[in-house]
Parts: sequence; C-alpha cells; structure tokens
Amino acid sequence: MMHWDRLINDKRLGLEDYHDPKSGSRSDFQRDFDRLVFSSPFRRLQNKTQVFPLPGSIFVHNRLTHSMEVASVGRSLANEISRELRLKYRDEPWCDKLEAMGEIVSAACLAHDLGNPPFGHSGEKAISTFFSEGAGAEIRNELTEAQWADLINFEGNANSFRLLTHQFKGRRKGGFAMTYSMLASVVKYPYESRLAGGKSKFGFFSTEIDTFKRIAEELGLEMRNDVGCGAVSYARHPLVYIVEAADDICYQVMDIEDAHKLRVVGTDEVIRLFLGFFDEEKRRHMVDVMDKVEDPNEKIGYLRSCVIGTLVKQCARTFVDNEPAILAGEFEGSLLDNIALHEREGYRRCSALAWDKIYRASDVVDVELAGNRIITFLMEKLIHAVRYPELNYSSLLLSKVPEQYDIEAPTLFGKIQAVLDHISGMTDVYALDLYRKLYGMSLPAV
Repeated sequence: MMHWDRLINDKRLGLEDYHDPKSGSRSDFQRDFDRLVFSSPFRRLQNKTQVFPLPGSIFVHNRLTHSMEVASVGRSLANEISRELRLKYRDEPWCDKLEAMGEIVSAACLAHDLGNPPFGHSGEKAISTFFSEGAGAEIRNELTEAQWADLINFEGNANSFRLLTHQFKGRRKGGFAMTYSMLASVVKYPYESRLAGGKSKFGFFSTEIDTFKRIAEELGLEMRNDVGCGAVSYARHPLVYIVEAADDICYQVMDIEDAHKLRVVGTDEVIRLFLGFFDEEKRRHMVDVMDKVEDPNEKIGYLRSCVIGTLVKQCARTFVDNEPAILAGEFEGSLLDNIALHEREGYRRCSALAWDKIYRASDVVDVELAGNRIITFLMEKLIHAVRYPELNYSSLLLSKVPEQYDIEAPTLFGKIQAVLDHISGMTDVYALDLYRKLYGMSLPAV
C-alpha cells in the first residue's frame, strides 16, 4: 500500500544532499513548474506538431499550447481532489502535504510531451520502425535484449523522463534536478521496454532504470513481482492518473475544436456532440446561452469549456471514490474509463469522431507521411555517421550535432541514444530544414 506522506516528496534528483533554506514564497514544486517554463526544450514545443499541420492563416494547437492547457486542467483537477482528500485526512500530521498536489500535477503536465520527436506521434513510429522494419535492423545482434526493446518500442513518455533526468555532456547531475514526486508523476507506464507489449508503451529506457528505481523506492511505489524475466515494473504514482486524465481531456476536446476551426467538422455536428454530455435541463440552458452569440467559434468555445468542466468533476469524483484501490496499485484502467456512464459515452463519441474525421484527415496524414520520410532519412544519415565517424561525410555531419549529445560514447547503444536525443529534440521546421540541406535541396549562397 502506498502512502501520501511518502508519495509527496520535494527531494530533488541530483541534489539529494543539498538542503535549500526554502527562502521566498515559492515551493519546490512551483520551482519545478517555473524551471520548465523557462527551459529550451519547453520553448521548442511551440514548433512541434500536435495533430494538424503547424498554422497558416488559422492558428491551431501545437505541443506547447497543448501542454499549457493540460497543465491548467491538471491543476484544477488535482486541486479538486486535494480538497476532498484534505477533509478525509484532516487529522493526519501530513495532511498539509496534500495541498501540493495541484503544483506537482501542473508541472508534470507541462513536461509530459517534452520527449516527443517532431511531427506528432508519427515521429515516434518512424523512429521505432526504423529499427524494427528499416535499415536499423542490421544492428540487432550488436545490442542487448533490453537495448533493442528500447529502440523498437521508442516512446515519447520514456524520452521525456530521460530528458528530465539524464546528465547530458556539460550539464549538471540530475538533469533538470526536478523533485521526486514530479518526476514520478510524468511516468505514465512505470515499467521497462521489455514489457512494452503490442502497444509499445513503457516508461523509461534501460539507461534510466536505476534512476527510476531510486525515485520509486524513495516514494514507496508498489513494485510488481509478477512480470517475469527480471524486468522492472511498478504501480503508477497516484498523481499519474490525474496527469493522464488532463491530457486525454484536452487532446480529445481541443482536437475537435481545432477541427471545427479548420472546417474539417461542421458546427452543428460539434454542437450535437458536446451537448450530448449533458442532461435535458442543462442542454436547454446551454442552448439559451448560445442563442445570444452569433460567432460559431464562440459557441463551440463555450461548449468546450462546459465539457471540460464536467469531465474534470467526473474524474475528480472517480479518483476520490477509488483512492484506496489507487493507493494499493489495484485500480484498473484510466479515470475516464471509470466515470459515470452518460459522460463516458459522450467521451467515447468524441473519440469515435476524432478517429473517423480528424486523425485520418488528408492534412494530418500528409504530415505523418512527410514526418516519417524526414525522420527516417535523418536516422539513416546520423546513425551511419556515428558508426563510421572516420568517413569524411560522417565527420562533416557530426560537426552539426550539438555538443551536449555524446556522439563519441564508448558503446554503440550510447551513440545511438545520442542520435535519438538530437532528433527527438528537433522542431518540425529544423528537421525539415536539415533534411533539405542533406538532400542538397537548400544550398548556401556562394
């Protein structure tokens, strides 16, 4: 059984022996949030695709705006849960720790997409299939089972944990030096890649296993002993459920709003879809409010806020009602899987529409196709270069890699990880520009 007294811990990775006098008004968890906002990886999210191509005349979500909205929803959801739990545990000496839930969750939400490569989820797939289906398959026998599993299941969530914790060349120990609770709250799938299964989901690469184990043991996360093969697996930190719910609420609802702005989905269809979350009395009130507004985007914006509000309340109630099972590591599914039937059906209809009309939309598929081509090409060139650095072309290409990435690592896997660190850190525009230059499509003036 996990306990809140241990689960909420402001110890910092890499600074465990350093005791901050806690001067000023900011908590350590608030400092996590602020540190992320001012970081380069976070700024680069503004030029990474969420779903639709990066904006032309109509602005839609990118990874940065999505992450900020997830942080906002996550904070609200966590604060609502915290209020209920502080009443439940008001006589416990550690009850005040629960006030930090909103700060921890908002920082974790802000960081949850930091490790995603360019071009959305197609970027992840392009990296993993480069090894499982493409030119990278030839190095299979040069790697361990765990290392190979890391590559063929490449996962943005695991890469976020690496980005936050890894000591890149010239950087400080502990990476971002974030708090233990915040780092654990980012890891949606707290097990290694050998347990990834058919969905290729896992939480940390083999190089970060010891780091996660140290965090998990400090926080008292439940270890799974039934996984076999000696693989590392833990129950989720309870706050992961809140981060996951905030992310799922935002991307599902906001993707539909973006699709409406781009005229992929009609106004009447979105209105029917969003009104479907509410009972007849609430729908009448909402229709009265919309009748006072002429702008279709304002109507949809109003409904979107109502849908998010009701899903937040439902998820908060689900978390509080199931808190014993969550702390025991026995809760099944996500919070959204377990909300009341009416709202759950409304969310299911949103998912079905998104799959049918958004994720298969022509512009979205065009980004996936282009992203796959670009990332595969960059992988081929850079991995060949780190394997054969003595070649002239390799030397020229590797001179373009930022110094923080250890392309001269002593092992082949270390060199490959340096390439993945570099590519996953690229923005869409940078990756496209580099692709064009290496293809000879964009030559400097002479």
